[in-house]
Amino acid sequence: MTDIIDRLAGVTPGGTVDALRRHRPATRDNAQASYHALFENIEAASATLAERAAVAQFVAILHDDEVAAAHYAALTRESGGEALERAVTELAEAGRTEGPYGEYPAEGPLVGESVAGLRFAVDDHAREILGERTAASLEHAHLLVFRPRESSVAALTALGAAGWSTDGIVTLSQLVSFLAFQLRVAAGLRLLDTEDAA
Repeated sequence: MTDIIDRLAGVTPGGTVDALRRHRPATRDNAQASYHALFENIEAASATLAERAAVAQFVAILHDDEVAAAHYAALTRESGGEALERAVTELAEAGRTEGPYGEYPAEGPLVGESVAGLRFAVDDHAREILGERTAASLEHAHLLVFRPRESSVAALTALGAAGWSTDGIVTLSQLVSFLAFQLRVAAGLRLLDTEDAA
């Protein structure tokens, strides 16, 4: 399979950016292996492909990455159907904001740096389409993208109450973390490719 970061970044085989990526083969291969583990050779008991794809689509839209959003939206449609893909798109559009922001603990030294912002919640109509697990996963993904300072036992407990197992919660956290890396690398490579072309 074509390297996913090359695909999302539009890397031209044989070009300068391609050569740059191939200069660090272990880094390139490990990133591809992570994608493979999260989206291809999966353990569906912890998180189904449709759940993973929906979270990835949601996070890509939050990051304003149209190429990655289209890629993961297609995966959502293939694995979970058009209604799921449309619902995720609408929720992500409603959840767009700027960050990071959030509240630091009141007794901590950083409380003065707390910043208010959107507290994303899936509405009842969308929750019926998504199901409780996927709805909770999108709310948690939004928290990790924009309010990481508010990650807490309570946030993890909410996932458990929605039906996520411990393994599933770990998978979800790994997925959001991987996407943050993947999307930033792809965006950086696109920028390098544009500068190289100029």
